[in-house]
Amino acid sequence: MIKHELVEKLLSSNHRAVARSISIVESDPAQATDLLKKIFQKVGNAYRIGITGPPGAGKSTITNQLTKHFRKQNKKVGIVAVDPTSPFTGGALLGDRVRMNEIGMDEGVFIRSMATRGSLGGLSKRAIDAADVLDAAGFDLIIFETVGVGQSELDIAEAADTTVVVLVPESGDAVQAMKAGLMEIADFIVMNKSDRPGSKQAITSLQTILMMRDHDEKSWMMNIIGSIASENEGIEDIAKEIERHQRFLTENNLIIKNRERRLRKRIKDIVENKIKEELWNDESENYLTSSLEKVVLGNLSPYHIAEEIISNFKN
Repeated sequence: MIKHELVEKLLSSNHRAVARSISIVESDPAQATDLLKKIFQKVGNAYRIGITGPPGAGKSTITNQLTKHFRKQNKKVGIVAVDPTSPFTGGALLGDRVRMNEIGMDEGVFIRSMATRGSLGGLSKRAIDAADVLDAAGFDLIIFETVGVGQSELDIAEAADTTVVVLVPESGDAVQAMKAGLMEIADFIVMNKSDRPGSKQAITSLQTILMMRDHDEKSWMMNIIGSIASENEGIEDIAKEIERHQRFLTENNLIIKNRERRLRKRIKDIVENKIKEELWNDESENYLTSSLEKVVLGNLSPYHIAEEIISNFKN
Protein backbone atom coordinates (compact mmCIF):
# COMPACT_ATOMS: atom_id res chain seq x y z
CA MET A 1 0.00 0.00 0.00
CA ILE A 2 1.13 3.55 -0.76
CA LYS A 3 1.91 5.58 2.35
CA HIS A 4 -0.25 8.63 3.01
CA GLU A 5 2.94 10.67 3.58
CA LEU A 6 4.12 10.08 0.00
CA VAL A 7 0.77 11.19 -1.43
CA GLU A 8 0.75 14.34 0.73
CA LYS A 9 4.28 15.28 -0.35
CA LEU A 10 3.45 14.56 -3.99
CA LEU A 11 0.38 16.83 -3.89
CA SER A 12 2.53 19.60 -2.39
CA SER A 13 4.92 19.40 -5.40
CA ASN A 14 7.83 17.87 -3.49
CA HIS A 15 10.33 16.88 -6.22
CA ARG A 16 11.61 13.81 -4.35
CA ALA A 17 8.04 12.56 -3.90
CA VAL A 18 7.35 13.16 -7.61
CA ALA A 19 10.49 11.21 -8.57
CA ARG A 20 9.63 8.38 -6.15
CA SER A 21 6.05 8.21 -7.46
CA ILE A 22 7.17 7.98 -11.10
CA SER A 23 9.64 5.24 -10.13
CA ILE A 24 6.71 3.30 -8.63
CA VAL A 25 4.74 3.82 -11.86
CA GLU A 26 7.70 2.43 -13.84
CA SER A 27 8.50 -0.62 -11.75
CA ASP A 28 5.68 -1.70 -9.41
CA PRO A 29 2.28 -2.23 -11.09
CA ALA A 30 0.39 -3.07 -7.87
CA GLN A 31 1.63 -0.02 -5.95
CA ALA A 32 1.25 2.15 -9.06
CA THR A 33 -2.45 1.24 -9.26
CA ASP A 34 -2.94 2.15 -5.60
CA LEU A 35 -1.09 5.47 -6.04
CA LEU A 36 -2.95 6.46 -9.21
CA LYS A 37 -6.30 5.73 -7.56
CA LYS A 38 -5.41 7.97 -4.61
CA ILE A 39 -4.30 10.97 -6.69
CA PHE A 40 -6.80 10.80 -9.56
CA GLN A 41 -9.17 13.44 -8.15
CA LYS A 42 -6.28 15.93 -8.41
CA VAL A 43 -5.60 15.04 -12.07
CA GLY A 44 -6.98 16.98 -15.02
CA ASN A 45 -5.75 20.54 -14.56
CA ALA A 46 -2.53 20.37 -16.58
CA TYR A 47 -2.44 21.05 -20.32
CA ARG A 48 -0.59 18.27 -22.12
CA ILE A 49 1.64 18.90 -25.14
CA GLY A 50 3.13 16.17 -27.32
CA ILE A 51 6.32 16.92 -29.25
CA THR A 52 7.22 14.16 -31.68
CA GLY A 53 9.09 13.62 -34.93
CA PRO A 54 12.02 11.72 -36.46
CA PRO A 55 15.33 11.34 -34.59
CA GLY A 56 17.59 14.38 -34.91
CA ALA A 57 14.79 16.82 -35.73
CA GLY A 58 15.60 18.98 -32.70
CA LYS A 59 12.73 17.98 -30.40
CA SER A 60 14.80 18.25 -27.22
CA THR A 61 16.07 21.70 -28.18
CA ILE A 62 12.52 22.88 -28.88
CA THR A 63 11.33 21.37 -25.58
CA ASN A 64 14.17 23.12 -23.79
CA GLN A 65 13.44 26.52 -25.37
CA LEU A 66 9.67 26.19 -24.95
CA THR A 67 10.14 25.37 -21.27
CA LYS A 68 12.19 28.54 -20.79
CA HIS A 69 9.44 30.51 -22.55
CA PHE A 70 6.70 29.05 -20.31
CA ARG A 71 8.79 29.58 -17.17
CA LYS A 72 8.95 33.31 -18.00
CA GLN A 73 5.14 33.16 -17.77
CA ASN A 74 5.57 31.58 -14.31
CA LYS A 75 4.09 28.26 -15.47
CA LYS A 76 5.37 25.04 -13.92
CA VAL A 77 6.50 22.52 -16.55
CA GLY A 78 6.80 18.74 -16.29
CA ILE A 79 8.66 16.91 -19.06
CA VAL A 80 8.33 13.19 -19.82
CA ALA A 81 11.05 12.34 -22.35
CA VAL A 82 10.20 8.99 -23.91
CA ASP A 83 12.80 6.85 -25.67
CA PRO A 84 12.29 3.28 -26.89
CA THR A 85 15.82 2.28 -25.82
CA SER A 86 17.54 3.82 -22.80
CA PRO A 87 17.95 7.31 -21.38
CA PHE A 88 21.50 6.50 -20.32
CA THR A 89 23.04 4.93 -23.41
CA GLY A 90 23.04 5.29 -27.14
CA GLY A 91 22.55 8.06 -29.65
CA ALA A 92 22.01 11.72 -29.01
CA LEU A 93 19.64 11.24 -26.09
CA LEU A 94 22.29 11.66 -23.39
CA GLY A 95 23.46 14.88 -25.03
CA ASP A 96 19.87 16.11 -25.12
CA ARG A 97 19.52 15.57 -21.38
CA VAL A 98 22.80 17.38 -20.73
CA ARG A 99 21.50 20.37 -22.71
CA MET A 100 18.37 20.30 -20.55
CA ASN A 101 20.40 20.61 -17.36
CA GLU A 102 19.97 24.40 -17.19
CA ILE A 103 16.17 24.06 -17.03
CA GLY A 104 16.47 20.93 -14.88
CA MET A 105 17.92 23.04 -12.07
CA ASP A 106 14.76 25.18 -12.02
CA GLU A 107 12.38 24.27 -9.17
CA GLY A 108 9.46 24.94 -11.50
CA VAL A 109 10.63 22.22 -13.93
CA PHE A 110 10.70 18.46 -13.55
CA ILE A 111 12.31 16.22 -16.20
CA ARG A 112 11.99 12.45 -16.39
CA SER A 113 13.40 10.14 -19.07
CA MET A 114 11.49 6.91 -19.57
CA ALA A 115 12.64 3.86 -21.52
CA THR A 116 11.65 0.27 -22.17
CA ARG A 117 14.83 -1.23 -20.74
CA GLY A 118 14.44 -2.45 -17.17
CA SER A 119 10.79 -1.38 -16.93
CA LEU A 120 7.50 -3.22 -16.69
CA GLY A 121 4.40 -2.75 -18.81
CA GLY A 122 3.83 -0.76 -21.98
CA LEU A 123 5.98 2.32 -22.43
CA SER A 124 3.08 4.54 -23.48
CA LYS A 125 0.97 3.45 -20.49
CA ARG A 126 3.75 4.24 -18.03
CA ALA A 127 4.48 7.61 -19.63
CA ILE A 128 0.81 8.61 -19.42
CA ASP A 129 0.67 7.43 -15.80
CA ALA A 130 3.78 9.53 -15.09
CA ALA A 131 1.98 12.53 -16.61
CA ASP A 132 -0.88 11.93 -14.15
CA VAL A 133 1.65 12.08 -11.32
CA LEU A 134 2.99 15.43 -12.61
CA ASP A 135 -0.56 16.69 -13.10
CA ALA A 136 -1.50 15.85 -9.50
CA ALA A 137 1.73 17.51 -8.31
CA GLY A 138 0.47 20.84 -9.68
CA PHE A 139 2.41 21.27 -12.93
CA ASP A 140 0.59 23.60 -15.33
CA LEU A 141 2.02 22.10 -18.51
CA ILE A 142 3.22 18.59 -19.24
CA ILE A 143 5.35 17.99 -22.32
CA PHE A 144 5.74 14.50 -23.80
CA GLU A 145 8.88 14.42 -25.94
CA THR A 146 8.90 11.28 -28.08
CA VAL A 147 10.69 9.76 -31.06
CA GLY A 148 7.91 9.35 -33.62
CA VAL A 149 8.95 5.99 -34.99
CA GLY A 150 6.55 3.50 -33.44
CA GLN A 151 3.06 2.78 -32.13
CA SER A 152 4.08 3.52 -28.54
CA GLU A 153 5.16 7.04 -29.49
CA LEU A 154 1.98 7.65 -31.50
CA ASP A 155 -0.07 6.55 -28.48
CA ILE A 156 1.71 9.08 -26.28
CA ALA A 157 1.29 11.88 -28.79
CA GLU A 158 -2.42 11.10 -28.97
CA ALA A 159 -2.57 11.42 -25.17
CA ALA A 160 -1.71 15.11 -25.52
CA ASP A 161 -4.17 17.99 -25.89
CA THR A 162 -1.92 19.54 -28.54
CA THR A 163 0.49 17.49 -30.64
CA VAL A 164 3.42 19.17 -32.40
CA VAL A 165 5.24 17.24 -35.13
CA VAL A 166 8.82 18.45 -35.67
CA LEU A 167 10.44 17.87 -39.07
CA VAL A 168 13.63 19.04 -40.79
CA PRO A 169 14.09 20.09 -44.44
CA GLU A 170 16.00 17.00 -45.59
CA SER A 171 14.39 15.29 -48.56
CA GLY A 172 11.85 12.60 -47.81
CA ASP A 173 10.84 13.86 -44.37
CA ALA A 174 7.33 14.83 -45.47
CA VAL A 175 6.77 11.44 -47.08
CA GLN A 176 8.25 9.61 -44.08
CA ALA A 177 6.01 11.60 -41.74
CA MET A 178 2.99 10.50 -43.72
CA LYS A 179 4.12 6.86 -43.68
CA ALA A 180 4.69 6.93 -39.92
CA GLY A 181 1.19 8.31 -39.34
CA LEU A 182 2.57 11.52 -37.85
CA MET A 183 0.52 13.73 -40.16
CA GLU A 184 -2.65 12.15 -38.80
CA ILE A 185 -1.91 13.12 -35.20
CA ALA A 186 -0.30 16.55 -35.79
CA ASP A 187 -2.17 19.67 -34.67
CA PHE A 188 0.56 21.69 -36.33
CA ILE A 189 3.99 21.13 -37.84
CA VAL A 190 7.30 22.75 -36.99
CA MET A 191 9.91 22.85 -39.75
CA ASN A 192 13.01 23.08 -37.57
CA LYS A 193 16.48 23.98 -38.85
CA SER A 194 14.69 26.08 -41.46
CA ASP A 195 17.94 27.87 -42.32
CA ARG A 196 19.07 24.71 -44.13
CA PRO A 197 18.83 24.33 -47.90
CA GLY A 198 15.53 22.93 -49.11
CA SER A 199 13.42 24.23 -46.24
CA LYS A 200 11.14 26.32 -48.49
CA GLN A 201 10.53 23.37 -50.82
CA ALA A 202 9.80 21.08 -47.85
CA ILE A 203 7.29 23.55 -46.42
CA THR A 204 5.64 23.94 -49.84
CA SER A 205 5.27 20.16 -50.24
CA LEU A 206 3.73 19.88 -46.76
CA GLN A 207 1.33 22.74 -47.51
CA THR A 208 0.28 20.92 -50.69
CA ILE A 209 -0.45 17.78 -48.65
CA LEU A 210 -2.47 19.79 -46.11
CA MET A 211 -4.49 21.53 -48.84
CA MET A 212 -5.65 18.11 -50.10
CA ARG A 213 -7.35 17.40 -46.78
CA ASP A 214 -11.07 17.91 -46.23
CA HIS A 215 -11.99 20.71 -43.82
CA ASP A 216 -14.91 23.00 -43.16
CA GLU A 217 -15.30 26.39 -41.46
CA LYS A 218 -15.32 24.89 -37.95
CA SER A 219 -12.36 22.56 -38.40
CA TRP A 220 -8.88 23.34 -37.10
CA MET A 221 -6.59 24.85 -39.73
CA MET A 222 -3.13 23.34 -39.31
CA ASN A 223 -0.16 25.70 -39.73
CA ILE A 224 3.50 25.06 -40.49
CA ILE A 225 5.87 27.05 -38.29
CA GLY A 226 9.49 27.60 -39.28
CA SER A 227 12.10 27.57 -36.52
CA ILE A 228 15.80 27.45 -35.75
CA ALA A 229 15.49 26.15 -32.21
CA SER A 230 19.24 26.23 -31.50
CA GLU A 231 19.10 30.00 -32.06
CA ASN A 232 15.77 30.37 -30.20
CA GLU A 233 14.14 31.51 -33.45
CA GLY A 234 10.48 30.63 -33.91
CA ILE A 235 9.98 29.44 -30.32
CA GLU A 236 7.57 32.25 -29.50
CA ASP A 237 5.61 31.41 -32.67
CA ILE A 238 5.39 27.76 -31.56
CA ALA A 239 4.14 28.82 -28.11
CA LYS A 240 1.54 31.12 -29.71
CA GLU A 241 0.36 28.29 -31.97
CA ILE A 242 -0.05 26.01 -28.95
CA GLU A 243 -2.10 28.73 -27.26
CA ARG A 244 -4.15 29.25 -30.45
CA HIS A 245 -4.94 25.53 -30.57
CA GLN A 246 -5.85 25.52 -26.87
CA ARG A 247 -8.26 28.43 -27.48
CA PHE A 248 -9.78 26.60 -30.45
CA LEU A 249 -10.37 23.48 -28.35
CA THR A 250 -11.84 25.51 -25.48
CA GLU A 251 -14.15 27.59 -27.68
CA ASN A 252 -15.48 24.47 -29.42
CA ASN A 253 -15.86 22.44 -26.20
CA LEU A 254 -13.38 19.90 -27.56
CA ILE A 255 -10.96 19.59 -24.62
CA ILE A 256 -13.44 17.58 -22.53
CA LYS A 257 -14.70 15.60 -25.54
CA ASN A 258 -11.15 14.68 -26.56
CA ARG A 259 -10.23 13.70 -23.01
CA GLU A 260 -13.37 11.55 -22.74
CA ARG A 261 -12.39 9.76 -25.95
CA ARG A 262 -8.86 9.18 -24.65
CA LEU A 263 -10.10 7.99 -21.24
CA ARG A 264 -12.45 5.51 -22.91
CA LYS A 265 -9.48 4.02 -24.82
CA ARG A 266 -7.30 4.11 -21.71
CA ILE A 267 -9.87 2.25 -19.59
CA LYS A 268 -10.23 -0.40 -22.30
CA ASP A 269 -6.43 -0.77 -22.38
CA ILE A 270 -6.29 -1.12 -18.57
CA VAL A 271 -9.02 -3.80 -18.65
CA GLU A 272 -7.23 -5.71 -21.44
CA ASN A 273 -3.89 -5.56 -19.59
CA LYS A 274 -5.45 -6.79 -16.35
CA ILE A 275 -7.18 -9.67 -18.13
CA LYS A 276 -3.87 -10.62 -19.80
CA GLU A 277 -2.08 -10.58 -16.44
CA GLU A 278 -4.69 -12.91 -14.91
CA LEU A 279 -5.13 -15.09 -18.00
CA TRP A 280 -1.46 -16.04 -18.37
CA ASN A 281 -1.10 -17.84 -15.05
CA ASP A 282 1.04 -20.96 -14.54
CA GLU A 283 -1.82 -23.25 -15.57
CA SER A 284 -2.33 -21.45 -18.91
CA GLU A 285 1.39 -21.37 -19.62
CA ASN A 286 1.76 -25.09 -18.81
CA TYR A 287 -1.19 -26.01 -21.02
CA LEU A 288 0.26 -23.95 -23.88
CA THR A 289 3.67 -25.61 -23.51
CA SER A 290 2.22 -29.12 -23.39
CA SER A 291 0.00 -28.46 -26.46
CA LEU A 292 2.58 -26.91 -28.76
CA GLU A 293 3.79 -30.22 -30.19
CA LYS A 294 0.24 -31.08 -31.35
CA VAL A 295 0.04 -27.71 -33.13
CA VAL A 296 3.47 -28.18 -34.76
CA LEU A 297 2.46 -31.66 -35.99
CA GLY A 298 -0.79 -30.25 -37.38
CA ASN A 299 -3.06 -32.28 -35.07
CA LEU A 300 -4.63 -29.20 -33.46
CA SER A 301 -5.24 -25.64 -34.65
CA PRO A 302 -3.78 -22.65 -32.73
CA TYR A 303 -7.41 -21.47 -32.46
CA HIS A 304 -8.35 -24.72 -30.70
CA ILE A 305 -5.60 -24.20 -28.11
CA ALA A 306 -6.53 -20.52 -27.66
CA GLU A 307 -10.21 -21.35 -27.13
CA GLU A 308 -9.29 -24.07 -24.62
CA ILE A 309 -7.09 -21.64 -22.64
CA ILE A 310 -9.91 -19.06 -22.57
CA SER A 311 -12.44 -21.72 -21.54
CA ASN A 312 -10.19 -22.91 -18.68
CA PHE A 313 -9.71 -19.29 -17.58
CA LYS A 314 -13.48 -18.64 -17.53
CA ASN A 315 -14.07 -21.76 -15.46
